Amino acid sequence: MNNEKIAILIPAYNEEVTIQKVIRDFKKELPEADIYVYDNNSKDKTNSLANEAGAIVKFEPRQGKGNVVRTMFRDIDADYYIMIDADDTYPVDEVQKLLQPLRDGLADMTIGDRLTNGTYNNENKRAFHNLGNNLVLGLINKLYHAEYHDIMTGYRGFNKLFVKTFPILSPGFEIETEMSIHALDKRFKMVEVPIDYRDRPEGSESKLDTFSDGFKVLKTIFNLFKDYKPFIFFSIVSIILLFLGLLSGMPVIIEFIKFRFISHIPLAILALGFVVLCFLSFSTGLVLDTVVRQARMSYEMQVYMIINDL
Repeated sequence: MNNEKIAILIPAYNEEVTIQKVIRDFKKELPEADIYVYDNNSKDKTNSLANEAGAIVKFEPRQGKGNVVRTMFRDIDADYYIMIDADDTYPVDEVQKLLQPLRDGLADMTIGDRLTNGTYNNENKRAFHNLGNNLVLGLINKLYHAEYHDIMTGYRGFNKLFVKTFPILSPGFEIETEMSIHALDKRFKMVEVPIDYRDRPEGSESKLDTFSDGFKVLKTIFNLFKDYKPFIFFSIVSIILLFLGLLSGMPVIIEFIKFRFISHIPLAILALGFVVLCFLSFSTGLVLDTVVRQARMSYEMQVYMIINDL
């Protein structure tokens, strides 16, 4: 443990109210860690205050948390990484709980679970955030047959293997959802650590937009579901198309049975079109499922190569 290198990753955008406290708390809890603050075009004094508090301050010009995390993961070399929001809503003094499963080899990613002990529900004052969290959590658990409690937390720990093999695609706040789905799909080890949560202090404002960012998260789930599980995705599409084909074709079938004649030609063509699309969708799912399986095998081989280099 004396030789281990720990990096604290703090994405920051207009967090002058809280940034110094978060940095000071980490200096107290993990004096041996390197603390990185990546300023994402802040309009206030976040940059200068972080530098004054003793952090290693970097600049990321591309707006969005996902862009910041992508640059952090590429640039920083460490044995273990702790990522935390700069808004002082997460307890720094519980960082050892996130580090220990990584040190013990029990986890590739640890998750600071805000929801299990109820503190998030009690502290969070933003309308619809609880509903959004539960919706996303339920969708992901259903798709991946998982039993996780907090998918969208901003307090996480990672080992080097996870950081250096994670292909980040999301530019914004969808990054937490992408991390969780990637870890589930690639069968990384995840451990949830129950933590306390506190709402932002007075004067600090959330950068999340409940509806627009919520829509982006749902869009991310939709795209990742399509990309990671194409057979299930296109099978569902096929069932919907088949239902529409039967629904539109039923009057045609009934008419033919009764009169041995079809007068609803456009309806018959529409029904046939839905059925053809149904089979095309199912075939697409089969082909893409094979492609994804090959990509997963290739990814596993790349991970083995990276393990040898670490």
